Amino acid sequence: MRYAVVIEKANGNYSAYVPDLPGCVASGDSVEAVEREIQAAIRFHIEGLKADGLEVPVPTSIADYVEA
Repeated sequence: MRYAVVIEKANGNYSAYVPDLPGCVASGDSVEAVEREIQAAIRFHIEGLKADGLEVPVPTSIADYVEA
C-alpha cells in the first residue's frame, strides 16, 4: 500500500505525518532522514494495528502540488 505523507520544515528539523494513519509521525534532521523514519513508522504502526486486531486503514489521501 502507498500512503500519502506530509513533510513539514520545523525549527531545525523536519517532521512527517500520514493523514490516513492518525498518530503515525516521525522527525529527522533532513528530508531524507524523515523519509526513512516515516517509512519505518508506517510499518510499525501497521504491525501494531494488526497485533491489536484492528483494521488497517486503506490509503485514501491524495497529495499533489498546485501552482499559486
